[in-house]
Amino acid sequence: MANSHWRKAQDRRERMFLQQLLNGIVVGGVYALFAVGLTLIFGIHKILNLAHGGVFMASTFVALYAVESGLPLWLGVLLAIVAGGLLSVVVEQICFRPLRNTGEEEFGAIVSSIGANLILVTIAQQLTQTQILRFRFGTFPVEIYRFFGLRLSALQLFITVCAVVLVGLLAWYLKRTRFGKQIRAVAGNERAATLVGINPKLIYLQTFFLAGALAGAAGVLVGLAFNSIHFMMGEGYLLRAVIVIILGGLGSIPGALVAALLLGVVQTLSTAYLPTSLTDVVIFSSLFLILLVRPNGLFGRDEAGALRDAR
Repeated sequence: MANSHWRKAQDRRERMFLQQLLNGIVVGGVYALFAVGLTLIFGIHKILNLAHGGVFMASTFVALYAVESGLPLWLGVLLAIVAGGLLSVVVEQICFRPLRNTGEEEFGAIVSSIGANLILVTIAQQLTQTQILRFRFGTFPVEIYRFFGLRLSALQLFITVCAVVLVGLLAWYLKRTRFGKQIRAVAGNERAATLVGINPKLIYLQTFFLAGALAGAAGVLVGLAFNSIHFMMGEGYLLRAVIVIILGGLGSIPGALVAALLLGVVQTLSTAYLPTSLTDVVIFSSLFLILLVRPNGLFGRDEAGALRDAR
């Protein structure tokens, strides 16, 4: 009898661990969407776009207001993706383009992108009066699927599929299309790419649009998952995205994907098994320990910063 109780308790612990592992992978998928866009910009421009969180937040509000006005959710998601891409392009035109060829792009870009982020946050704060907004109940169907003793909601499945499809499309675009090859050429050697007829300005617009579109998609998925949309929602995700691109290796898209999944799993397991206050301690301690062994990140190289895609 005691042996039977012990086995049942062991089975429950194993199922709980696997459930949290599954939840962590779903969370990591959202982090991947957000961080891959930031990695793409860093790989091309060698700058950190700190307005990425503001784009993420603003795109989520676009989807929310679209759904509230009576549009279907799929159209709200599409509008958020387009809005995120266009807003990111505006940030590039205003904050980054004037700084090119001045010799102060790296530091100036950080300062100007912080300013752009503050503007977006302030506008959202004024429009919402600092209130937390939510999608109406039933915006996404509440359905639970069970397999092998694990629970997977329809929303979690939707988030996972969206993350896989969008990252897959980005990989296909970068590797298989003419514009994608031009992006990789500029990332490798901008001067040489210019000599063969590639216009870097168009490449900059493309990369910012793609990054913003991914941020917009991530914002909607987060808004649906937690049903909590507010003007500061981008700040926490921006911090975690910076952790992801450092951990994965600066400019490495595969590294960002692996690091995002790893971060999602570590965060979920820490929240489940440890006091909530220790979650950030575990995350930053893990980052510190990994960087002691791999100073350039999991997929980093000495020439960190050049865009690298999966072989």
